[in-house]
Amino acid sequence: MFSVALLAALHAGLSAALPAPASFFPELMVREVQQYNASLPNITIYATGGTIAGSAASSDQTTGYQAGALGVDILLQAVPQLYNVSNPRGVQFANVGSTEITPAILVNLTQHIQKELDSPYCQGVVVTHGTDTLEETAFFLDLTVRTEKPIVVVGAMRPATAISADGPINLLEAVTLAADPAARGRGAMVVLNDRIASAYYVTKTNSNSLDTFKAVEQGYLGFFYNIKPRFFFQPTLPLGRPYFDVSATPIDGLPQVDILYGYQGLNPALAKGAVDAGAKGLVVAGPGAGSWTRPGTAAIREVAAKGTPVVFSRRSENGFVGDRANNTFGAGLLNPQKSRIMLQLALNAGYEEAQLSTLFEF
Repeated sequence: MFSVALLAALHAGLSAALPAPASFFPELMVREVQQYNASLPNITIYATGGTIAGSAASSDQTTGYQAGALGVDILLQAVPQLYNVSNPRGVQFANVGSTEITPAILVNLTQHIQKELDSPYCQGVVVTHGTDTLEETAFFLDLTVRTEKPIVVVGAMRPATAISADGPINLLEAVTLAADPAARGRGAMVVLNDRIASAYYVTKTNSNSLDTFKAVEQGYLGFFYNIKPRFFFQPTLPLGRPYFDVSATPIDGLPQVDILYGYQGLNPALAKGAVDAGAKGLVVAGPGAGSWTRPGTAAIREVAAKGTPVVFSRRSENGFVGDRANNTFGAGLLNPQKSRIMLQLALNAGYEEAQLSTLFEF
């Protein structure tokens, strides 16, 4: 929990000293380890902003706050217990609300994390992130960083200045998990509210609740007891999870992929409109198991026949969307936002129809 002095400092306007989002200029802000303990693992914390770094005008305000207002140095100062479980090194990578995270930021972040984890110095990585798009960043990292070392993405549902802020304990649990040898070989993970989830399957299920990140069908990987991780299973990875190497991808080099939302009387012209606006692939969030209207289906078939791959997903929270044909594909268990990332990375890797048909529908 924040001390009274630290809360006073937050309200005094420390955030005003922060520069523009670090991912857009060449030198990142780095807080090096202040007290090194050779018996503890080295954990690098990449801060990107979000509610966990949010600041409000009063301690009872949990909406309408400024996301990404506080720097990684403040987050580390607020949780001195981090130094009991690790040698934490903070990197201010960005400081924005998670809706401002772009494909360019994700490619840049992946490239930095891969280099960090390739070093024998670093035993694990934590990424602090806003919750609105946290699952997308976590999924992206799960598919693009090749490592056995833990990658943990963490956020908060209440700003740092709230009277019962969840950020400090979430951050401590995330770093504790990243420092635990039992966390190796599990892919990227998401930590909030004492839960450990697979980045591949987890999604945000409630706009306001602390207990929002869930994989309803697949379940959690584990939980925390007295801030110690407890796993349900031996290390394993999701069936069919691919890997995409973006180490040589230009930061702004990912192709545009757009999502179309399904509803009664949907506008079929939106499919062609998205392609005309630059989309190299489409994902449809269909009612039921990826269904679509007849006029809409005709429009989808037209753009697919002209070379634009289309993935059918579902707008409902859970479910499986099966096989399609003729340059269209079922998303399997992936929701629309994760299907978009999968298709974007596959197109960047040069996948064509035959390869895409093996990639989806798991």
